[in-house]
Amino acid sequence: MRRVVVTGLGAVTPIGNTVESFWQGLMEGKNGISFITRFDTSDSKYRLAGELKDFDPALYMEKLAAKKLDRFSIYALAATAQAMEDSGLEGNVEKDELDVYFGSGIGGFETFCESSTTLAEKGARKVSPLFIPKMISNIAAGNIAIRYGAEGACVSVTTACATGTTAIGEGYRAILHGYATAAICGGSEAAIVPLAIAGFGSCMALSPSEDPDGASLPFDSRRGGFVMGEGAGTLILEDYEHAKARGAKIYAEVVGYGSTCDAHHVTAPSPEAKASAKAIRDAAKGLEGLGTEQIYYNAHGTGTPMNDTVETHAIHNAFGEDAGKLHISSTKSMTGHMLGAAGAVEAIAAILAVKNSMVPPTINLKEQDSQCDLNYTPNVAVKAALEGALSTSLGFGGHNACVAFRKIED
Repeated sequence: MRRVVVTGLGAVTPIGNTVESFWQGLMEGKNGISFITRFDTSDSKYRLAGELKDFDPALYMEKLAAKKLDRFSIYALAATAQAMEDSGLEGNVEKDELDVYFGSGIGGFETFCESSTTLAEKGARKVSPLFIPKMISNIAAGNIAIRYGAEGACVSVTTACATGTTAIGEGYRAILHGYATAAICGGSEAAIVPLAIAGFGSCMALSPSEDPDGASLPFDSRRGGFVMGEGAGTLILEDYEHAKARGAKIYAEVVGYGSTCDAHHVTAPSPEAKASAKAIRDAAKGLEGLGTEQIYYNAHGTGTPMNDTVETHAIHNAFGEDAGKLHISSTKSMTGHMLGAAGAVEAIAAILAVKNSMVPPTINLKEQDSQCDLNYTPNVAVKAALEGALSTSLGFGGHNACVAFRKIED
């Protein structure tokens, strides 16, 4: 089996439209949550979201090309352009050895809503021929493959909020077992639209707070739901020997992946946290030999009452008496919940935490829930001697995924 490393990163997020600005935002404890500007929320109970700020598609594509794409594909191509440039991989790998594992929790929700309105108001003949190719959830992966001539496997992952993490894990396995030399992996989401806000609100998942600093509150007793975010994250994974031979910059080694299902409920996590703990344990096998205090754990940490207590339970199940030694944080406190993009962006945060020996904070954590009894790095980034990291995602439908990263060892 091959060793797998990360050679490129790209991100567009509510706290920064590059990896550098995203990381700086994390270290500063920047809050990317604010009042929704994209549509009128005066008749809605839910008025906050983590929108991208000052994002310019023209940095990545022609204006006409952007008009043919849903926002989630634009974000995906932007993050991937950053990651591919960062990696220097383009032109340095055989096309049939380059895979794409890239997903979205929902896909082209904005296009779906706009086309539904067109159908209702103007009739079927006015529905655009681009409706389907803009909307379908695999099209971000397809557009990425087309842009970079990736002729290997092109797999669009959809595991709800675990999508980004699952995509990374499946790309890792493909390279590990010799099916590919490199893979473009990640997730994208652009679901800040009235119907999505109404839908998530109706199933009691969103925070109704109108205080940007009191809305996304992972592990806090005041939490009342998640705040929707948007954006994309891309990681370039590569066979270590291939990366080394071409002199590539290496961020970290991917050393583990766990994927399980609660098989319990369509939205609620299993309170026993057995399957989620197994996903964490499976990924953490790659961190054997490290002290628990040397590991950063990027939590799913949505700020919903059930998720945070169940995830805490899963961490206890996975690490036992050593759970309290982990450096844990939820970066969703800053970005909001980016749904299908969350796992990819949070994996980037985990990699950079290890690389820079810094633990991002969980901001606005002022009243820690007594049932959430671990070290969640409240409010301020902390320096730590980190050697490895875990990034965990838990999605609707019971999907659990966890990936493990380690400082590179020759």
